Amino acid sequence: MAELSCDIVILGAGVLGLAVATELAARGADVRVIDPGDPNASAVAAGMIAPAFESLLDGADAARAALLRDAAALWPDVAAARGLSLDSTPAQWRGPDREGITDRLRALGFRADLSSEGVSAPDDIRIDPAEALVRLRDRLGDRPSPASATAVEQVADGWLVHTTAGRARCRTFVLATGATAPLLSLPPPAASVASVVRPIAGQIGFVARPLTDRVLRGSDGYVVPAGQGTLIGATMVEGQAPAEVDPAASARLIAMAATLLGHSIDAPVNWRAAVRGATPDGLPLAGPAGEGVHLALAPRRNGWLMAPLVARMVANGIEGRPRGAHAAALDPLRFTRPED
Repeated sequence: MAELSCDIVILGAGVLGLAVATELAARGADVRVIDPGDPNASAVAAGMIAPAFESLLDGADAARAALLRDAAALWPDVAAARGLSLDSTPAQWRGPDREGITDRLRALGFRADLSSEGVSAPDDIRIDPAEALVRLRDRLGDRPSPASATAVEQVADGWLVHTTAGRARCRTFVLATGATAPLLSLPPPAASVASVVRPIAGQIGFVARPLTDRVLRGSDGYVVPAGQGTLIGATMVEGQAPAEVDPAASARLIAMAATLLGHSIDAPVNWRAAVRGATPDGLPLAGPAGEGVHLALAPRRNGWLMAPLVARMVANGIEGRPRGAHAAALDPLRFTRPED
């Protein structure tokens, strides 16, 4: 791409980067996405949009649960606008303490239906990550550029983004590069903010046959339908990079899946690993971090759940509009401000 010029450059083509790009493009902005094209953590994921069970497993309070619920509520309209398909089959808890799980979910404001099979959470649905990533890229036409950003440089009319394939001039750029090292010359305060992101490695397994017609969850993992196959996941190892498949963890996940399914798994499991970014409070960085610099980073394991909310907040911030009720919770500068 020797040199290109546009309004906004998005660095990173995971779900957050593509969600921001398609949101801005839908608003009429001239957007380009720059990404090396390698598999990313958004593809090595189950695609769960699960505010109820994520709130439960993380011990969320009412405010955090409301944030996740509001983020998930954006998905039906976003899916319809972007041509994405959602699987609205409720996820089901098959772990222990089902009555207690039901009570806790309801206390957080979620629907929960207790039956002999488990606890169903109608608020928890899913999307196919591989299909969704392709469709989001397709909506951008030829604008995703296969390159790696190496540095940014502030110039008179905005920013010059240096990449392995040339340069891009823009008035605004959005950093959505996951848990990778910050760019050279990233200006403060963005550099300080990016430094709080820590890597979390995880692995997920794929079985090339259907084992369940819905998401099954327990305290130690999940089993998820995926096209004509099934996903088994997942581990989370903080501070580990690069990601590696751990045979001992694979064995634990297979045993966990057999417990949720009620039978052994008599098929090969293909394991994949990836690294995602996380902040100290587990919420992403979404919004402005300096003049012409915006972040869409570090959603921990909830990138798919949080993507529409992050996209709306970042797009509103770029346009100078109010970022919404949860702006403070996702403010990129919340970790760098001095304490009162």
